[in-house]
Parts: sequence; structure tokens; C-alpha cells
Amino acid sequence: MARSVTILGSTGSIGDSALKVVRNYPDQLSVHALSTNSNIHQLEKQVQEFNPEVVVVMDEGAAAEFQTSHPDLNVLVGLDGLCKLASAKCDIVLCGVVGSVGLRPILAAIESGNNVALANKEPMVMAGNLIMDAARDKGVRILPVDSEHNAIFQCLHGQNPDDVYKIHLTASGGPFYRNTHDELMDVTPEQAANHPTWNMGAKISIDSATLMNKGLEIIEAMWLFNLPLDKIEVVIHPQSIIHSLVEFTDGSILAHMGVTDMTLPIQYALTWPDRVASPMARLDLTSMRDITFDAPDFTQFPCLAHALEAARAGGTAGAVLNAANEVAVEAFRQHEIPFLSIASIVGGVMDKADIRSDFTLESVLAADAEARNLAKHEISAQVMA
Repeated sequence: MARSVTILGSTGSIGDSALKVVRNYPDQLSVHALSTNSNIHQLEKQVQEFNPEVVVVMDEGAAAEFQTSHPDLNVLVGLDGLCKLASAKCDIVLCGVVGSVGLRPILAAIESGNNVALANKEPMVMAGNLIMDAARDKGVRILPVDSEHNAIFQCLHGQNPDDVYKIHLTASGGPFYRNTHDELMDVTPEQAANHPTWNMGAKISIDSATLMNKGLEIIEAMWLFNLPLDKIEVVIHPQSIIHSLVEFTDGSILAHMGVTDMTLPIQYALTWPDRVASPMARLDLTSMRDITFDAPDFTQFPCLAHALEAARAGGTAGAVLNAANEVAVEAFRQHEIPFLSIASIVGGVMDKADIRSDFTLESVLAADAEARNLAKHEISAQVMA
């Protein structure tokens, strides 16, 4: 019987790749439900092909338009609709939405006993302990879809967790890793969204350009693999061939290699624990002339340093970091602030926010709201200056 899949964020880059996987394995995977923010034209094509039982359109206006053209389809609206969709029984919920909006739906999916394929790292940064504790209580598997965490997950298969010496998260460095500070002053949103090795959405690509993406992944890895910060290291690997490495106490290192195609980790998560034959392109080992590594430059890319600060602080610091970054990145995308201001705004919010040690959903959401307000004030101050 085919495994039923709910895809949150089906019209984004992760959702598009996930549907390619479903398309490749019609006997093993089927679509239960889909969601979009407002891209109802793309959703229309997906509904025609995959015939989901229910869809969510986050934007109220777009939802009303879509419902009118699909009177026989169950169309849910907004965040409440997304939570209801995630909690509907299926074999696995793939969370491919971007940002903090994924937190409540992920918790709703877990509460209903649905396994989660996680491509949405921000909720784990905000409230990783709440997610992992809930998953343990419900006997639910959290299967990482991020290429780095999926690689680590595979390298750790069958290993004793106590034998892990360190995990090495690889980072491409983004499009500007070799640029000077002066060159970064004039970076445009379009340039920042043009990732050199991966095809991702604009927000994630900009996070990669600032190296914030790797900082978020550090915190995500701490929760996913129950590791302290001192066992996680970032290494710059521009070729994006090695997706991450695990070093063991005896000195052995296992590396996961593959093509830069998100369908591979998505396929592994959706078909786990099996491995299925894939039609995707193979890595040609003889064509690889360079595999290089470098240490990250925390001075040139301070967002990574801010993320390490949040990881060390714990508590609601992750929620503060993520909220400030989301607001700053959106302001940059709207040409309200320059590229280098993303890091300064995040740093300013981290300095001013009330970091609390208690870890409840209420405290996380309060920290998120406070950080967003502080970030908006920081942006206004910069614009007025």
C-alpha cells in the first residue's frame, strides 16, 4: 500500500522536489494533502495531477478564489488550517514551509502521531527541545530533510551515539565567501538569492549568503542528534559534494557524498528505512578535480557568530535569533536595508532582547514577538539615520 504524504509548502522549492519524488514512485507514495501560501496557480496544477483530499491556502483572499473554482474540494485557510492539515492522519508530514510559521503545524502533526520529514529548520531553532520531547512522548520519528542533517542521519545509522567525537556541517560559503567587506556593501537581494551550488528559495539562499543558514543548522543539529555545541563544527566546502561528515572517537570519519539535488534527501526521508532505486543523476567521481575545505570567517560573516551566541545562551535565544533574522532578511529583500545590515540588526536584537531560560511554547512565542518588534525598531532607526 502506498505511503500517504502531506506536504506543507507544496508550491515552494522543497515541495516541488517532494512531488518529483512522489511522481517517481506512484506505487510507494501518494499525496494526502497539499498547502501553499498564495500560489494558487501552481497549486491548481498540483491538485489536477495528484488529487489530494484537502488543501490549505494560507492567504484568505487566494483561498476564497481557489475554493470558488474548486467547490467540491476541502479548502482550509490560514495557520489554523495548516495545523488541522498537519494533524490529519497520514503516514508522514513533510514540512517544507519557510520560517517560524512551521512551528505550530509541526507540533500538531506530532500530537496526532504523524511522522515528520523536516525541511523547515526555523521551528527547531526556536523550540527544538519542545519538538523532540513531543516526538519522544508520541513515538514519532523526526526525519531530517536538510541535506546536511540528512547526511549526518545516514552516517549515524547503526552507530553508537557515544562514539561520536564531532560532526562537521559543511557549508558552501554562499556566493560571497571570497568577497571583501567593501564588495559586500553593495550586494543586491537578487545577487544574494543566486546560490552557486543549490537551487533554493530566496530566504534560504540569502541566509546561506550571510552564513546564518549554517548557524541555524548548528542549533538544529544540537536538538536532532542530542549533541552539545562543542561537538558540532562548521567547515566551508565550496563544491557542495560532501554534504556533511561524522568523526568518531577512534579517529574515523564517515562522509556523505552526492549530487546537489534536494530530491535525494527528500526521497530518503519519505521512503525511510528503505533505500529505493533512484532515476536522478549520479555523482561522477572521476570528474571531481577539487574537494577543498576552509574554516569559516566569523568576522566577515558575523551572523554565524550570532548563531553560536544563541546556541550557547540556550532558552529562548534561538527564537530571538530566528525572529530577528526573518525580519531583517525580509527588509533586505524589500530593499529597505543593505546586505550588511542583516547581521547588525540581528546582533542589536540579541543584545536587547530578554532571553529566558524557561522553555515553553508560550515563552518561545513571546520571545519571537518581542524580537520581531525590536528588529523593526532597529530597521527604522537605520533607515532614519
